[in-house]
Amino acid sequence: MKQEGSRSFGLPLTISIIAISFSAIFVKWSDAPASILSMYRMWFASILMVPIVWKKRQEFKNIGNKDWFFLFFSGGFLALHFVLWFGSLKLTTVASSTIILALQPIVSLIGGFLLFKERTTLSAILTMGIAIIGAMMIGWGDFGLSKAAIIGDLLSFFSVISVVGYLLIGQTIVKKVSHWLYSFCVFLSASIVLTIYNLSTGVEVSGYPAKEWGIFLLLATVPTVSHVINNWLLNYVNATTISMSILGEPVGATILAFFLLHESLAPWQVVGGLLVLMGVFFFLSQKQKPIPQTVESSMN
Repeated sequence: MKQEGSRSFGLPLTISIIAISFSAIFVKWSDAPASILSMYRMWFASILMVPIVWKKRQEFKNIGNKDWFFLFFSGGFLALHFVLWFGSLKLTTVASSTIILALQPIVSLIGGFLLFKERTTLSAILTMGIAIIGAMMIGWGDFGLSKAAIIGDLLSFFSVISVVGYLLIGQTIVKKVSHWLYSFCVFLSASIVLTIYNLSTGVEVSGYPAKEWGIFLLLATVPTVSHVINNWLLNYVNATTISMSILGEPVGATILAFFLLHESLAPWQVVGGLLVLMGVFFFLSQKQKPIPQTVESSMN
């Protein structure tokens, strides 16, 4: 189907933020190792996408040998991101772990400048700063002084570097094929990498109770929707814009953790959440780009 007129990417980004905010909650509910959660999330997501990818199988011809290398490399970055971040959530609170994600736009901005010579405006940097300050307020009271909490914070930081690598690679490759095909290839690559890791390190890959399998499936559907939407949006915006929108995750995840996990929420965290939302809104309003009429939408 052809799109008539133009539309903003505000709605899909909002859906993306809501969907990905559930990821931390699902991980907290699980007792499975981080690498197992990551592996089955990617395998289930890949399997669920097979019917759609089969209809677009002719697009595989557009992928060259070099592209296949980068797709697998991107999947490796995504696998590393999940293992590190899920591991972080095992060691610290949702607010403390997701707050580190506030550094993602900065890392992405630096990576985009170094690799693609991307530049941004002073106003965009200022609004980004507002959102980052707000995100810091959300998690400031939860930064633990224990060794486990500090390790959890470090794991979350390294997961940010990994996911930015995944997005920067995708920014180039996704323009050659549909976002569905790109997402499938990356998810499948991540599945393979995680399976090799679990088997080589002796992590138990079976024998989990029904509750865990339910969580694996939830991770493969709800928050993974966010990755599919973001991969689609890479056709129209850069990785820094996607990273900036993800700053909404600490807000959504912290609110969900308050109601579902009974984690405390201080008044300054509420104020911080409002700052994040305000910063994200103004940043995206400056970076907004209409989708051309001739672009075929695969979202329907």
